[in-house]
Amino acid sequence: MKNKKIYLGFAVTILACSITFSSCRKKEKSTESTPDTEQSTATDNNLAEIISTDIEAVGSQVAESSTLTIYKTNGNGILAMSPCASVTSNTVTKTYTVDFGTTGCVGFDGRTRTGKLFFNFSGSTPATAIYYRNPGFKMVVTSSNYVVDGNAVTINSKTVTNTTPAGAPTGTNLTWAISANISIVKANNGGSITWACDRTKELTSSYWPCYYSQTVAIDWTKAKVRVNGTATGTNTKGETFTVKAINLLRDFNCAPDVSKPHRHPFISGKIEYTPASRPLREIDFGTGGCDFNGTCTINGQTWTFTLP
Repeated sequence: MKNKKIYLGFAVTILACSITFSSCRKKEKSTESTPDTEQSTATDNNLAEIISTDIEAVGSQVAESSTLTIYKTNGNGILAMSPCASVTSNTVTKTYTVDFGTTGCVGFDGRTRTGKLFFNFSGSTPATAIYYRNPGFKMVVTSSNYVVDGNAVTINSKTVTNTTPAGAPTGTNLTWAISANISIVKANNGGSITWACDRTKELTSSYWPCYYSQTVAIDWTKAKVRVNGTATGTNTKGETFTVKAINLLRDFNCAPDVSKPHRHPFISGKIEYTPASRPLREIDFGTGGCDFNGTCTINGQTWTFTLP
């Protein structure tokens, strides 16, 4: 699914904001002895965002097709998973196991995975809600020895629930509630991260060809998705951080750079990001223009930035 790109954008933007703020502050006369250059929190949040949303993307595809033939993620249209990942299903218990093996399964997204992910849809209400698009669909995720690019991941809890009203007419925006609590031991003795989120996701373009009815699978390449909610965690230094997404909107038909036709930035909405006791960063993506531009405000001072 497209979520990964959504969440990846959080940390990339935060990092750009931090760098911009630091460089500007160095040029100013300030009463502070040390400029605000903290960036490690953004990096750690970025890793957690990627891993958590990857897991959801795999599960949503399994729930739609019982296979990993395609893997919708990272804003790159439809990416296929490496054939080394196998899927075992049990239609009676409504469970799926995705096994990436023990030697290193390299996907077409370039990431190397080992271990297993388990997806349980048995808690869906009604019982006929077996697809990600179905109102009442519920997906509970657990794992065993799951490692991504050398980062060992423990899923303490992860749940995705389709909160769309049952019987909603065609054209109703589909919605999901997403909660997660994961722990990560970074590769190469890089330290440990804890990360938890509570977010809502809304498919705002509930019309053909993106989504037509419950009998037709969602085409995420035509989607507009809005995200709200929060995340909290601790970085590898043991410092806490918070992230708040406010009406973030991504249009997957918007690609400002012709050389990157599958790069789809946020076109509106804000991110409020607070690393430990440092000043809040407010990141604003504007009012809907199809571009890579935004502004970052810290302590009442605002700078413009362009995402890389």
